[in-house]
Formats: sequence, structure tokens, C-alpha cells
Amino acid sequence: MTLAAQQIQLDHGTGALLSGELVAFIAETLGEVYVGEMEDSAILPAEGNQLAMTTDSFVVDPPYFGNGDIGKIAVCGTVNDLAVSGATPRYLTLGLILETGLPLDRLAQVLTSIRETAREAGVQIVCGDTKVVRAGEADQLYLNTSGVGFFGREPLRMGAVRPGDTVILSGPLGNHTVHLLSIRDGLGFESRVLSDCAPLNTMIDHLFAAAPAGAIRSMRDVTRGGLAAVLHEYATKLDKNIVIDAPALPIQHETAMAADMLGINPLHCANEGCLAIFLDPAVAEDVLTALRGHEYGQQATVIGTVTALDGGEVFLRDAAGRESSLQPLRGAELPRLC
Repeated sequence: MTLAAQQIQLDHGTGALLSGELVAFIAETLGEVYVGEMEDSAILPAEGNQLAMTTDSFVVDPPYFGNGDIGKIAVCGTVNDLAVSGATPRYLTLGLILETGLPLDRLAQVLTSIRETAREAGVQIVCGDTKVVRAGEADQLYLNTSGVGFFGREPLRMGAVRPGDTVILSGPLGNHTVHLLSIRDGLGFESRVLSDCAPLNTMIDHLFAAAPAGAIRSMRDVTRGGLAAVLHEYATKLDKNIVIDAPALPIQHETAMAADMLGINPLHCANEGCLAIFLDPAVAEDVLTALRGHEYGQQATVIGTVTALDGGEVFLRDAAGRESSLQPLRGAELPRLC
């Protein structure tokens, strides 16, 4: 299909000739990462006796940004959700809701990002679906993905975290949020603060290789709601207080400046390539070395501890040793950015 001057039309969603052309265009652009055979369901080999499955929808404004787009976010978000459970991601589905008038070269950009990110993560897209809506019924395009992974190790559970465990953050906070908001609001930070969007499954494999079985208790990718949401989720589940050393938090200088201008807290900001890892303190140095040896973990640092105190609260400790409560967000401080 020639891209020049072409746009999505309502007839691309009718199931007739133009629909077939659109599906062929999508399959051709996805290339070798797409293994669907145009049947009503994919028939796939299974590995082991346990699988992980996740699903997510992606509504991003803007859908195209400096070092990525909604397609890259969709693959990274799904792959990372599988990987933090301890699973090896294998298969993705891909659903596209396309607005009439969307230029096909823009769709090609997103599909290319999906292909390249899936290739990096080592996953295959096995089935998909497209729907077309009228102009004004979607913001250019929305994506939905589901992912399947298999376990070659014991699954990670929040309940495995113990008092005294160390908390490590794999990368800087807030960059994805600041990058997108800077583009939206014309702040000029987007060339210096890039989105951290990345597939983290290979980095997670490095972590497991660096620690004995059971030493890595649990982990979460720090996405919507930011680090604060992750910490409160664990504190509530465990009914233990978590103390974070505020000076240790990795926050890029420009990110802190932009967040201050916008009146937001980097601890509440969405990220797309950052892990919070809960682990046995005896292996913290080995895990830090493994993280820092990977391109996505070079700024990894220890940020805090799970205490033996009951209560399910999260505290920030400043350089003078004073502690203050880190409150969760009650509402929507930030727009949807992932």
C-alpha cells in the first residue's frame, strides 16, 4: 500500500477490500515479529506448567514524542508487567482503534516502533484486531495489548517481602512524565529530559543471574501513580512501614526543575522504564552491580528499607534524619501519559 497522501477511512473498518488492505499493511510493517496466520485465534506452543498473562490499554497524549510513541509504550508496558512477575515474556496481542483521518505514515511510525521494541524484547505478536471510528471519537489512535509469559523460576509475590529488606530503584524518576508534559505545555525541557520508556525483561534476567533463588523477593515497574503508589501498595499489603532516603532518590536536575514549575512531585510521576525492587539486603551490592552493567540500570541505587514496624505507612527521611509521611494521591494530579 502506498503511504503518500493516504489516511484512515471509515471503510478501512468495514471488513471489505480496504480492511484487507489495511491488515496487509499492518502485517507487512510489523514484519517478522508478527506470526499470525489470519485465523480467528493463534495456536501457540506452551512452556512449563505456569503462565503469566496481562492486558493493558494505552491512551497517550501526545501519542508521538521525542524518543518514542504510543507503540513503544504499549510493548514496553506489557512486557514489563510480565517480567516483574518473574515470567519470561513470549507473546503479545495487538488491538488498534484508529480515528478516521489518521495519516498512514503516522500509523507506520507506530507499527515500526512496535516491531523494533518487540524485537528488542524478544516477543512475538501473534494476533490482533483493528477498529475504525469517526473523526473526533478517538485521539488519533488507541492501542490495547495482552501479553503471555512463562515461568522458568518461581513467580514473584508481594507477600514474600520481609522486614529488613532493601528497596532498590533501577533508574531516575519522573523523566517520562516531564518529557511528555514539556512537549504538551511548551516548556522546552524535552530535549534534555527524555522518556525512560524501555523493555526491562533482559535487565531483569541479569538481576536473577546475580542473586540466589529467593533473594529477590518482589518488584514492580513504576508506572501510573509513580513510586509513591508502588510503595503504598507494598506497605498496605505487608502492613509494614517503609522508609525511603529522600537524598538517595535519583531525580535528574532538569526533571526536578520542570516538576517544580508544573507543581508536581516526581514521586507521583509515571515512568515507563523504572523498577522498584525489594530484596534481601545481603545481595544488594551484587544486584546493584548487575543493574549498573545494563544500559537501562546505570543509575540504579538503594533508596530505602522495609521496617519491622506495623502500620502500612511510607516515610521520607531527609538528610538530617527527619521523617515525614509520604501521602498517596487522592485524585488526578497528572493527565494520562501511559
